[in-house]
Amino acid sequence: MSKDTKAAQKRIDQFFSGPGARADDWRDLVEAAKVWARGGDRAAYDEALASLSVTEEFHGYPGLQLMAALREAASSGDAAASRSLATRITQALATRSFRQHAGDWNAKDDGNGDAPELISPTFAGHKARRPYFETLIVTGISSSQWPALAAEWRKLRRPEDGFIYEPVIVGSLEDAFCATMLNPNLGAVVINEGFGLRSRHDAPVLRSLTAMAGLEDESDASALRLAQIINRVRPELDIYMISNRDVEELAGNPETNVVRRIFYSVEELLELHLSILEGIQDRYDTPFFDNLKKYAQRPIGTFHALPIARGKSIFKSDWIRDMGEFYGPNLFLAESSATTGGLDSMLEPTGNIKKAQEKAARALGADRVFFVTNGTSTSNKMAVQALLAPGDIAIVDRNCHKSHHYGMVLAGAQPLYVEAFPMTEYSMYGAVPLKTIKQALLNARAEGRLDRVKMLDLTNCTFDGHIYNTRRVMEECLAIKPDLIFLWDEAWFGFARFSPFLRRRTGLGAANEIEAWMRDPKSVDAYEKQKAQLGKNPTDEVLLSTRLVPDPRQIRLRVYQTNSTHKSMSAIRQGSMLSVKDVEFHTVEQQFKEAVFTHASTSPNQQLIASLDISRRQMELEGYGLVANAIEIALAIRQAVNNNPLLSKYFRILGADAMVPAQYRQSGFTDFLAPGVNWANTLKSLDEDEFCLDPTRMTLVCGMAGYDGTQFKGILANEYNIQVNKTSRNSVLVQSNINNTRSDVAHLIRVLAEIASEVDRGLVQGGENARKTFEARVKSLMKDVPDLPNFSHFHPSFRGDSGTKTNEGDIRSGFYAAYDVAGCEHIRLNDPEIDRRLKAGPELVSANFVIPYPPGFPIMVPGQVITQETIDFMRKLDVKEIHGYDAKEGLKLVRTEALAKIGRPKPGAQPKLKAAS
Repeated sequence: MSKDTKAAQKRIDQFFSGPGARADDWRDLVEAAKVWARGGDRAAYDEALASLSVTEEFHGYPGLQLMAALREAASSGDAAASRSLATRITQALATRSFRQHAGDWNAKDDGNGDAPELISPTFAGHKARRPYFETLIVTGISSSQWPALAAEWRKLRRPEDGFIYEPVIVGSLEDAFCATMLNPNLGAVVINEGFGLRSRHDAPVLRSLTAMAGLEDESDASALRLAQIINRVRPELDIYMISNRDVEELAGNPETNVVRRIFYSVEELLELHLSILEGIQDRYDTPFFDNLKKYAQRPIGTFHALPIARGKSIFKSDWIRDMGEFYGPNLFLAESSATTGGLDSMLEPTGNIKKAQEKAARALGADRVFFVTNGTSTSNKMAVQALLAPGDIAIVDRNCHKSHHYGMVLAGAQPLYVEAFPMTEYSMYGAVPLKTIKQALLNARAEGRLDRVKMLDLTNCTFDGHIYNTRRVMEECLAIKPDLIFLWDEAWFGFARFSPFLRRRTGLGAANEIEAWMRDPKSVDAYEKQKAQLGKNPTDEVLLSTRLVPDPRQIRLRVYQTNSTHKSMSAIRQGSMLSVKDVEFHTVEQQFKEAVFTHASTSPNQQLIASLDISRRQMELEGYGLVANAIEIALAIRQAVNNNPLLSKYFRILGADAMVPAQYRQSGFTDFLAPGVNWANTLKSLDEDEFCLDPTRMTLVCGMAGYDGTQFKGILANEYNIQVNKTSRNSVLVQSNINNTRSDVAHLIRVLAEIASEVDRGLVQGGENARKTFEARVKSLMKDVPDLPNFSHFHPSFRGDSGTKTNEGDIRSGFYAAYDVAGCEHIRLNDPEIDRRLKAGPELVSANFVIPYPPGFPIMVPGQVITQETIDFMRKLDVKEIHGYDAKEGLKLVRTEALAKIGRPKPGAQPKLKAAS
């Protein structure tokens, strides 16, 4: 990276630079100090220190005094002292030792520095490790008084406090916003009145955004306005307000619901200190995990059906003791099938599981949350079963996870499949265009069956990282059907709640924004204005091309979101959460209980439940920084691959310009690494574009190196101990998460460089024949790719009274048609009979789901008519794993004579259920 580029990125409004970039800046400072200490140019050190000083104002450590000591050493020309102090600070930041050791706060390393005054009462004297956080203090007092103010806050520390925090002081709204965005260690914010609007530092992009938000005059810098802004970007932070005015009136203002507590003046500073600690403790408490730890330490006699409980059958055995030694005693001490003695029932939680779920709802912005211990496959099936009845129609992404399709089978609901845009070159699909969804709703309305359309069921983000504009999708659909239920499968996207950039693209994030919009009187005006513009009977063409505004008075906001907590947070495998924000939940609550009883185990794993509880705690207290780091890791990987001359010859990570067609990128956004891209124009893309990419999900094209996705995945796993996610014909999916480090990045890049070098050597040493063979292989992988098959239609036997425009079908009947062995047949894929029937009939009707991996979604569902394009695709597939298909037997089909009997009531049988109204 050039110096000019690095300098541009150090402005305080460049928020793509996360914890790793800060660490790099400190290491750069140390290197510059070493050069100066060896007699080299001092200017580089001065420049680095000046640049670093700006953003370090927003962090508790190294703090005002240590930064002042650095500047003093530089101004006195003491290169040795500058190098020594910069090195110690950098090491303390890297190891995070400053959180526990008072010596790291000394300006000198002789133990006789100013630490007692700086942090008194000291960190020391409290033997137990205390979690550390920082508290943002927004004040209007002069910056010359900030050291004294910080000292006053430090005097409040007590040895009995469960946590320790360091104050971070700013004097303007813009600086408070920057600190909130740049400092992942913040746990609380204290807002005094009387601060200014503008930052003291250069922030041109920030200025344009504050202008867009109407923050143009100093009078706009109100404490309440700042509290609302901070709550919007960091909803997990506790906010406290200190007012010199009528606090009673302020406390009664509904707009202050973003504030945890309001204080009058500074009359109770100790009370404020205790409130801050209490707020952190509230997020730190894990009701189930805390009780499970207590349960494990009690002497309990177990006379229930769980022999492994307490571990005696393990540790007394000569044959399986190694499992106990591997896992340790606590795992078995905490095992129980009991729901008493401090534990709780997953089926009917009334105690600590209930409390843990309530905390999870707060953390995720939901009304309620269900813990699920069978994975998000079960969460999806629970939601579908609880919300849909036989005959109900659900608009479903055909490429969604198989659990949704099976959920429709269980519920007896009729899926109306809609297609995502294809990415044929990479053998994958994107997401479903909004126009396609609206057309399905309008078709249902035209045929008088809109009342039967109960749900829109979509995957967000997709396996490959496509993110919907969730707010726009919901608003435009609600404009057509105000009571439509939305189920957002966000199995891979649970972490997005803790990113201010990505949160707006989640189902719950958008639902909360829509809810706030509905309360705004301007929402009715916006609806009435559009209603007048469209006229009484606008055509479907007009409705499809218009950004529809729903009637806020008619909306019944019903949003469900499933998250694989184990896929993006620190939960054990199969840990999932089902979040609810539904004004009509009381009407389906009993159905949800029945769905829980149907799918949840009566013997859930205690450690799994505890990990769900713990993962919520972690994300509320440090999720913001962890997600920022995951995004930073992903951007580092993208840059290292695409900008490296060797790697980019054979590998490429696809940007938005390759993954999202231009018509769905209305902002013109192309890639995170494009010149001139910063957080402001990325935010514009997140707000305006129909589809965006999750930056943490990276499609790494390996076909240019002559490897198909499955082959390359195997090489990485077997030869280099690198695990990646899904594959396509010519790519693998690389995903960064909250667990990744810069060392992981270095390992991946080194491995890719080694493989690229091997390809290079092979082409050089192999001669012309090797080059031709390689080019043919690349052409086969990158050019000769099969067309992706769309869903065709359900056979008329499974369509009942379906209309001509809509394409829903009775998938349940299709599924159980396969149970009639005599009514099914098998034909091998390459049998000429397949081709004959495709041309002359009778139609080929699938008897089951056929799911190749990749791409990992059903290319056939029960009752679907099989077309030529599907057969062509299957014949070109070179994957080994195809669920629902046995190559020896061939395709399983419903016989023509069996199709004729389907739907006819058998003698004495009950007639089919009518469609639910």
